[in-house]
Amino acid sequence: MASNVNPTVRRRRLGQELRRLRELKGMTAEEVAERLLVSQSKISRLENGRRSISQRDVRDLCGVYEVEDHRIVDSLMQMAKDSRQQGWWHAFGDIPYSVYIGLETEAASLRIYESLLVPGLLQTPGYAEAVIPGTVPELAPDHLEKRIQVRMRRQERVTDHERPLRLWVVLDESALRRVVGSHLIMREQLDHLVEMSLLPHVTVQVLPYDTGAHAGMSGTFSILEFDDAADSSVVYIEGVTSDLYLEKTNDVHKYTIMYEHLRAQALSAEQSREFIAAAAKSHADAAR
Repeated sequence: MASNVNPTVRRRRLGQELRRLRELKGMTAEEVAERLLVSQSKISRLENGRRSISQRDVRDLCGVYEVEDHRIVDSLMQMAKDSRQQGWWHAFGDIPYSVYIGLETEAASLRIYESLLVPGLLQTPGYAEAVIPGTVPELAPDHLEKRIQVRMRRQERVTDHERPLRLWVVLDESALRRVVGSHLIMREQLDHLVEMSLLPHVTVQVLPYDTGAHAGMSGTFSILEFDDAADSSVVYIEGVTSDLYLEKTNDVHKYTIMYEHLRAQALSAEQSREFIAAAAKSHADAAR
């Protein structure tokens, strides 16, 4: 059973349940923090699933919330135990976006808008090897290799025959034109992009330059959705020093509307394949 546990999702579900218990008790996070002599930020981190939670934390919180049903307490304690196990990505050491990887691993569908580069799930090894040190210039060589390995491992969700990730990508033309590594690397990358877009569960659309102003000009983002009704959708916005996870219904709704506008403005899937293939040819010609 332990091998099938996703610690990130376990922490998230546990945090949601603890928040529900607090709200049923009519207490604020500040009041709980005062009772337990801890910081309010700790209570917030426990509830949003961004921090590992111990069985002792669960016991203390259940005490504050006066949870009398031992079955509920035992269930939450087991979730806390499961949440402290390690996912496959922990074998690669300290990965700064490990929370996101945990969510991506469990997600049923993922919608991505990217303006400057090909998303990691669709990158070739050559492109990844060129783009990672370009975006993180001070990365040590051994850390670079780990990042590449993690990126390739993440892609298994897309090609998984039993439970493939439903992937929808809206890509700005800039990502196709920018020469990452070399023109040969770009040709290989764009050929791969066309090939992946032919999978029945993968859709790639391109926003050409002549689209003009569009809803994604405020920045890139991803929307993760899950099969389990207990797991609400998450909007992920990557940052340089920290990432942002939006889970409130209103926030997710706004980004979902933005994505619908992007899909409407972009080329169709077939037109996008033709556009990407033409861009790949232009890189091939430039490499001669």
